[in-house]
Amino acid sequence: MPELVYPPVIAAAKTMFRVLDLRLTVQGSHHVPRTGGAVMASNHVSYLDFIFCGLGALESRRLVRFMAKESVFRHRVSGPLMRGMRHIPVDRGAGAESYAAALAALRAGEVVGVFPEATISRSFTVKELKSGATRMACEAAVPVLPVALWGTQRLWTKGRPRTLTRRHTPITILVGEPLHPAAFPDANAMSAELKTRLQDLVDRAQREYSDQPADDADRWWLPAHLGGTAPTPEEAAALDTADRRPSRG
Repeated sequence: MPELVYPPVIAAAKTMFRVLDLRLTVQGSHHVPRTGGAVMASNHVSYLDFIFCGLGALESRRLVRFMAKESVFRHRVSGPLMRGMRHIPVDRGAGAESYAAALAALRAGEVVGVFPEATISRSFTVKELKSGATRMACEAAVPVLPVALWGTQRLWTKGRPRTLTRRHTPITILVGEPLHPAAFPDANAMSAELKTRLQDLVDRAQREYSDQPADDADRWWLPAHLGGTAPTPEEAAALDTADRRPSRG
């Protein structure tokens, strides 16, 4: 099937990155296989993470099919684009169907993008991972590639206003070495190793990041353990719980 939507979207995104002079650092993209199925499993700190995670596969000339909330596919603007790029809708009330679609894509030789934390981490640390990424990798017998993103939260994240026109922002994309299902006794063991690898990559991205907060008011995008004012993991969990409660009145 010809790719009529994805390449123009990528070209438009690259143009916007140049206009905004985003300082992109991409390392490890050679780990993405040039053929065959693979899972790219990324940490999640921004609503824009799927765009930047996908950049990690461009050196290998691969297009990533991301699993995304079904509501995004219903939006009048994003919906046609998401369907045209053959991303995979996730209906949390019918998870088996989404899982089957992703598994079919992997078996057909596609690269599938997953955010195993399931939601954006307000603390900008790696949360506990859902096991779906490693379970589908084990069933399809394909590798899992850990991906660390950093700096994307400064453009648009949960609980903060969008700053999509922010210029000169450093963005880090680190693709780690693949995890192969054959090296693990089961998906849970593979998921535990994935979390360790993700945490190591995120720690490295934060440690090597080329920018620092301009002042105390700008420390919101740093995690608490690095001296920032982002919520601690415990505070972030409480905020997520509050978001899930039905509103009254």
